[in-house]
Amino acid sequence: MRDDAIPSRRRFLRDAALAALAVSPLARWAGAAESGAEDAGEGVTFAAGPRPLVQYPQKRPLYLVTTRPPHLETPFSVFNEGPITPNDAFFVRYHLAGLPTAIDPETYRLTVKGLVNTPLSLSLSALKSMAEPADIVAVNQCSGNSRGFSTPRVFGAQLANGAMGNARWVGVPLSAVLARAGVKAGAKQVTFRGLDQPVLPATPPFIKALDIAHALSPEPLLAWSMNGADLPFLNGYPLKLIVPGYFGTYWVKHLSEIEVIDHTFDGYFMSTAYRVPDNDCFCVEPGSTMAQSRPISSLPVRSFITSPRDGDVLPIARTIMLKGIAFDDGAGVSRVEVSLDGGQSWRGAVLGQNLGRYAFREWTLPVRFAAKGPALLLVRASNRAGETQPMRALWNPGGYRRHAVESYRVTIA
Repeated sequence: MRDDAIPSRRRFLRDAALAALAVSPLARWAGAAESGAEDAGEGVTFAAGPRPLVQYPQKRPLYLVTTRPPHLETPFSVFNEGPITPNDAFFVRYHLAGLPTAIDPETYRLTVKGLVNTPLSLSLSALKSMAEPADIVAVNQCSGNSRGFSTPRVFGAQLANGAMGNARWVGVPLSAVLARAGVKAGAKQVTFRGLDQPVLPATPPFIKALDIAHALSPEPLLAWSMNGADLPFLNGYPLKLIVPGYFGTYWVKHLSEIEVIDHTFDGYFMSTAYRVPDNDCFCVEPGSTMAQSRPISSLPVRSFITSPRDGDVLPIARTIMLKGIAFDDGAGVSRVEVSLDGGQSWRGAVLGQNLGRYAFREWTLPVRFAAKGPALLLVRASNRAGETQPMRALWNPGGYRRHAVESYRVTIA
């Protein structure tokens, strides 16, 4: 799948300048949006109070988590619109506040260096002509998605369930770029760095690493297109590392540098940040610390109800179509089950179109309620690797990998 719709240089530089204004400390150009009917009751209030809807360039109103660096969460109602998350609704997450203010696609270069036979400096056009473009539909989920529901509370951005999205990505396989450079014997990992920079000298650069076998596998992609258009600026224009089945911390934006190394990378965002307990459940007793840890990596199996919403009033003795999404790390969702009675009994849902093993999988289930009063709806998914969502949330100090069975309280009237 090719994407030849490239905006003019003038238009992009204009948009980039607007984006630069949007990420100023006061976010002067991020206008607070008026609450609409579609978002009524959807906002989540954590300890810091309710979060406003704000609008940044190339985006519809999204929930503001932080201003500098920009961190925006998708309203959950978006996930009921379809399995593909629109570009203007896709969440935004940065670690460093020193964002590029303009990126000229004509002068942009990706460097490939380190333990390679031929160091490279690749233009965007060279990348696009290097190999037949590959495309994949894959979920990008922030490691801390749903962190705000951790009990006891943990440090970090207090996110609800909207720090995720599913898109069709088009680009060149990472393996093709590494093959062009020629990986030397002894290579152990590959590191990735973007154009965003620390503001303070003491702040470590944002660099992520993949094992060499993973980097050379078919899945990782250097993408320039998202849902048939250039990447939005705040989602990584002009090039983004796509790591299907892995958490978004590895999906480096504004990718500018790839380095092949002969050791395990020990930078801050691998050796200190984004660590989970080194055990089978990636968990410890609530409130305790990790004795041993390892870098977070692949997505657990997870599911949500997108319709109805928590708190809705549903009619008695009338067929209602429950809808939702499920996903995992690529093993493949095999089953989605819904309970209408708080977990006493479960019904199998019908899985929708399969857009690929790394994508959101829609599901539906027609139901009728025979009695008035409150009802507790639960949803759980299983995958082909034998993993099923746990009934209770597993805790770790970072609030990472939350994937417990979700519950929704509705009233039948």
